[in-house]
Amino acid sequence: MSTRSISNHITYKEATKSITAIRLGIINEPDDDQLLNMIEIAEKVFEPLRSGLGGDAIYISSFFRCPVLNASIGGASTSQHCKGEAMDLDNDGKFPTNKLLFRYIRDNLTFDQLINEHPDEEGEPEWVHVSYKRTGHNRGEVLESYRDDGKTKYRHV
Repeated sequence: MSTRSISNHITYKEATKSITAIRLGIINEPDDDQLLNMIEIAEKVFEPLRSGLGGDAIYISSFFRCPVLNASIGGASTSQHCKGEAMDLDNDGKFPTNKLLFRYIRDNLTFDQLINEHPDEEGEPEWVHVSYKRTGHNRGEVLESYRDDGKTKYRHV
């Protein structure tokens, strides 16, 4: 299964790889429904994003997380990563920047939730979180995370 592709530019291996999972011996494998969700977000969000910004590589810092892995990193128990419905993108200052990724998704694509994660004073996010539901309604919710008394909080933008 590790040679299977999620989409044209995402391999199964990179969609499920986690250094934390490897270190802790966690098997981070999606079931069939989660895999279908992963394929859907890749086809509806990732591939159009990449194409729309000229085809340059976009780094996925986190995609699928099984519940055990998600808990081990302190993720929310309701995280869409556990359903295969979310990905975190982080081009780390390279083109296209995280800010461009965020703006393109917000302005051009259907999504469930889009988060500008901990933006700096110029609005450049540390990373971009995006989710997409294969079934049900995609809310188009746009949020920005910020730190308050050491805790991450969210506001609508």
